[in-house]
Amino acid sequence: MKQRTLSMLVLAAAMIGEAGAQQYVYPAKGQTPQQQQNDESACHTWAVQQSGFDPANPPAPAPAAAPPTTATGTAPGAGLRGAARGAVVGEIVSDDAGTGAAVGAVAARGQSRRQNAAAAGQAQQQQQANTQQQQQAFAKARAACFEGRGYTVK
Repeated sequence: MKQRTLSMLVLAAAMIGEAGAQQYVYPAKGQTPQQQQNDESACHTWAVQQSGFDPANPPAPAPAAAPPTTATGTAPGAGLRGAARGAVVGEIVSDDAGTGAAVGAVAARGQSRRQNAAAAGQAQQQQQANTQQQQQAFAKARAACFEGRGYTVK
């Protein structure tokens, strides 16, 4: 009874992990339900070994390496660099370096925040793509195991 419960838990976890790409397994050579449960467990274990991914225990998302920021979410020195550029432009354009520096600082901080947000979003998308690749590798390995044992997998 314990083995059956364990097999069912493994099967349920595998199915949850593969919700986006569910596989249907048909006992093409007349395997009994008990044999299919045993094969489910064995193929799950083998697929984890081959792919390095276990949908029952997915790896925790790694925290993205955030760029250093100030309390306002900007890169350190962004405002200072923007102020320097703005002062030069303000002096050349309107003989008002002070206003140019203030405008340049604000603009640079805004740009820095946007760049930091874009980098964080890109890191999250990359992590999701990696997880999806791992899930696909697991599903392929699992299907290969079942096919090797005489099942039809779709």
